[in-house]
Amino acid sequence: MNVEIVYALPEKQWVKQLDLAEGAVVRDAVLASGFTEKFEEVTVDETAVGIYGVRVSYADELQDGDRVELYRSLVIDPMEARRSRAKTQREKR
Repeated sequence: MNVEIVYALPEKQWVKQLDLAEGAVVRDAVLASGFTEKFEEVTVDETAVGIYGVRVSYADELQDGDRVELYRSLVIDPMEARRSRAKTQREKR
């Protein structure tokens, strides 16, 4: 079965096409992709993963045509970013 695995950095997106056996799980795709060797921050079972934007576990079975996404940690908490923007806007007034 064919799956795609992606990892996005701020400046570039890395994409790899994989041909895996039927019954393969997300963990198999991540290990076969080689991203764990290329990017030290990608750690199996710790890095968040998803399929087409929906969070999944490393034990979830893949389907032909799935797009496995490796997610980076957030640089700033979204709520904290919103508070900071609101504070800046209040100060401008």
